[in-house]
Amino acid sequence: MKKLVRCRPCGFVIEEDKLGDVCPACGLPRKVFEPYRERVSLNRLFILNFDLHPIAIHLSQTFVILIPLLIIITNLFSDFHFVLFSNVLLFSITVFPFTLIAAIITGIIDGLIRFKSLKPPLLKTKIIFSFIILLFAFGMFAYSKYDDYGIVTLITSLATLACAIRLGLWGKQLINVILPGTFPQKKAKKEKKVENINAELISSTMEN
Repeated sequence: MKKLVRCRPCGFVIEEDKLGDVCPACGLPRKVFEPYRERVSLNRLFILNFDLHPIAIHLSQTFVILIPLLIIITNLFSDFHFVLFSNVLLFSITVFPFTLIAAIITGIIDGLIRFKSLKPPLLKTKIIFSFIILLFAFGMFAYSKYDDYGIVTLITSLATLACAIRLGLWGKQLINVILPGTFPQKKAKKEKKVENINAELISSTMEN
């Protein structure tokens, strides 16, 4: 494994052979760096480094901002490329719920890898809000054609945007949090392993 170093003032971690004269994050000189040992197991880092959840989140964020904007444009500026914007709006409302499902699934995987559990209070709150946003998204998908992308759809999209902003602020607090070590073994497996070792010891003792 390559040697890692960490910037003491800002916490930026980098491979030593890739470090230049200054910290890439804060610009302080190389001398402020110290040796750093990764506390997280390689198999967990391997999965996290795919950044599946951030990618899925950014995709859904695109639609959550785009939808209310397109509703306003198509209603206030109907003479301005109406067919184009209405088709993009229809596409966005149709695809949006599926991007949220991908974000929720990858978020749960990310949570299990980072925190080894989905029980932390902030993580549970994020999951609840994610499903609230998903309900809004399916609501827009089901009702927008009856509303003709009018006021009800606009209010629903703005409520979705407000929830997404709140969710993003919570996610910002968790972005650099990760528990060290490897995945914990289940207690039952540990006890079974101990029982098997004891049985082998007893068996070998009796044979001797």
